[in-house]
Parts: sequence; C-alpha cells; structure tokens
Amino acid sequence: MPNESYHVRVAKDYLVFSAAHFITYNGDVCERLHGHNYRVAAEVHGPLDDNYYVVDFILLRDVLKQIVDQLDHRVLLPTQHSLIQVVESESEVEATFQDRRWIFPRDDCMLLPVANTTAEQLAQYISNNLIRSLSEKAEIRLNRLVVEVDENNGQLGVHEVRFAAK
Repeated sequence: MPNESYHVRVAKDYLVFSAAHFITYNGDVCERLHGHNYRVAAEVHGPLDDNYYVVDFILLRDVLKQIVDQLDHRVLLPTQHSLIQVVESESEVEATFQDRRWIFPRDDCMLLPVANTTAEQLAQYISNNLIRSLSEKAEIRLNRLVVEVDENNGQLGVHEVRFAAK
C-alpha cells in the first residue's frame, strides 16, 4: 500500500494587506518606518474527512481573509520586543526605541504578540490565528500547517507547524 498524503493550498490575489512597520536587526539597529504590500498563502496538510477533503477551501479562504483584513492599512507594532517599548492609551499608541519615538492614532495600529514584525513573525502570527479560527469553526485534523508572508514579490517568510499524530 502506498504512503499517501493530502494537502490544500490557498494563495488568492486578494489575500493581501498593506501595512507599515519597522524591524530591528544586528541587536541595536532599527529600520525607518516603511511599508509593504504583503501577500499571504496557507497550506494545510492532513487526512481526508468524510467529504474527502483536508479542509473546505471556502472555510480556509474566508478565515484567512478575515485575519489578513485585520492587518490591512495598519502600523504593525511588536509587543514582545526587548528594545521597542509599545504603550497604548485609548486614543494613541506610543512606540519608542532608544532615542526614537513614534506616536500613532490607536485605530491605525495593530499590536502584535511578536518579538519583531519580520515576515517570519507575521507568518507565525497568522498561523496561530488560523489554527485557532479553523478549530473553532470545524473539526479539522491537521498534520501540518504552512503559512507564507511575501513582503516583496518573492521575498517571503514562512512559518510551519507540525502536529503530533493522533
């Protein structure tokens, strides 16, 4: 008997978001605030269900679109960075890094539970939300989930989660 596996992949033209961010690198270097037009794709691996599919394409597409839409036209700020401090009030968000300071309207920001707003960390954030949302809406047996966040036409970060066999 052959060893078979199944997966589905969703990569639609409308699974995009435009957002501003800045990242740190080399320990203490911080980029200037800038933006990207990000593209998102997700691949779900698992056994076939009673309908003979891994996950309903429409469910996967719609849940992924909801997550992506929350990031669209926002300033993405990390809340778990050791050097970037993010403080929010009812009307604004203040971010500081060493002697630099940014103040944004609260509604323009998305505070993310990540250490840095890299493509890899954005992919992890989307993965975690996708897993939670899918499990709330359907009984899905995932073996593996791969989320890609492309920030510049072929320059992408990938987050992969493997699940223990049940």
